[in-house]
Amino acid sequence: METTTHTTAEAAPLDHPRTRRAFGKVKILVAAYGALSAAVLITVAILAINDQTVTSFMWGRSAGVLASAAVTYWLTVLASRGARWAYLRVRIISIIMPPAIIAIDLIPGILPAWFVMMQAACALAIAAAAFIVNGSRLRAAFPRSR
Repeated sequence: METTTHTTAEAAPLDHPRTRRAFGKVKILVAAYGALSAAVLITVAILAINDQTVTSFMWGRSAGVLASAAVTYWLTVLASRGARWAYLRVRIISIIMPPAIIAIDLIPGILPAWFVMMQAACALAIAAAAFIVNGSRLRAAFPRSR
């Protein structure tokens, strides 16, 4: 009867070059999500300073999306270091945020078209990250515990 012991190298293929590249791409996409989110918030602030119509919903929405980008980036960094709990949260956030952003922004009459378009760009960035995070390469790096 043989017993199999898992070494650190076997249990955590996080050091594999493809896994590192995948996390690198995810970090770039999540950073783009954050940068685009910041651009939305800055645009709202500039419009408010110039006495343009800006609603409290626009402030809250753009600040909330930016906050989610910051949290997602932090979780991505932790996941790239081997935190399975962080990886699972990045998987969930990357799947939930794009439809949540689009669905709320498409409610007729709530937001101007420029705002919807900028937030759609945010949704595209995090959606692209979702494909990588939920792909087989990164799922293999975080096997289920038994």
